[in-house]
Amino acid sequence: MTRTDGRTRRRADTRQRLYEAAVELIAEQGFSATTVDDIALRAKVAKGTVYYNFKSKNDLFEELLRHGIGLLTDAFREAVRDLPPREAVGALVRTQLEYIRQYRAFAQLLLSEMWRTNREWHQTLILLREQAIGVIAETVQAGVDSGDLPGELDVPVASAALFGIGLVVAVDWLVFQPERPIEDVEESLLAIVRRVG
Repeated sequence: MTRTDGRTRRRADTRQRLYEAAVELIAEQGFSATTVDDIALRAKVAKGTVYYNFKSKNDLFEELLRHGIGLLTDAFREAVRDLPPREAVGALVRTQLEYIRQYRAFAQLLLSEMWRTNREWHQTLILLREQAIGVIAETVQAGVDSGDLPGELDVPVASAALFGIGLVVAVDWLVFQPERPIEDVEESLLAIVRRVG
């Protein structure tokens, strides 16, 4: 490994620690109450390290949204690859539940931030949300085109509903029924989706 590779990996590790610290803190106490000092302390880095990696707390938060939703979008794409539409819808549901179980604090943060339209990063959040929902929409459209899903289905609304239901149900599960097995939650969620579809 070259010196440059080592530096690049260390920087990526540092940024990941900063993301995780910021997500946890903002989920716990809100964006306004979270300071750069708090983030540095939680990530176990100097305050200057935060500013070396991000111009500001707002910049860190916007990048955090890009990072988190990017991971979910990539997971969606991987989950549906080469699957027929009906199976792909099930794979999307399972993937979203697994993602939210792994990144619970981010999911709670995303859920709360989606409805706040007065934030600097709101436009970025809209675009990122559209990317994630776009993967769902491609899957639903393929199901409509193949006849696996009803032809009268409103693809944009159905896709947004699938994304939103998955997000709310997963957060509700992890906050209020964390002992419930993921398979039960998945089956209940799919039952709702099947009734709609």
